[in-house]
Amino acid sequence: MNMDLSKVKKAVEPEVSVNDISRISLGTSIKGEICSENDIRVDGKVEGKIYSKGKIVVGPQAVINGGLACQNVDFLGTMTGDIYVKDLFTVKSKAVISGNVNVNKLQVEMGAQINGTCHMITPEEYDKAVSDFVSMKNQLKPEAPVSKK
Repeated sequence: MNMDLSKVKKAVEPEVSVNDISRISLGTSIKGEICSENDIRVDGKVEGKIYSKGKIVVGPQAVINGGLACQNVDFLGTMTGDIYVKDLFTVKSKAVISGNVNVNKLQVEMGAQINGTCHMITPEEYDKAVSDFVSMKNQLKPEAPVSKK
């Protein structure tokens, strides 16, 4: 039986359109609260809180002063502030974080710096903490209820 593996791969990996990713490019500086239903990539400077229902990637030259909350994070830059991650927080070797980390799962490469406390939290604890974290979160469309079979 011949199976087309490209079709299998597409069924497993959700397709992400380039238009579904908000990007703060190197050389861009933002002051204020960022709230998105989609993934976010930060390579510039942000002074304020960042919230995404999806994934946030903090590039190696990114500088964040504020806070961060999302489903998953790949972190390579520098940040001062608290972090809330519902699922997986991956901290790369050159990352420097000064603040409290609240995560469900944590992966840290050798050389990374986390200057603060680390709390392992459940997804329910994340939802409760984030409800007060970002004021604009309630302006996003509500998540579809998960059907239980």
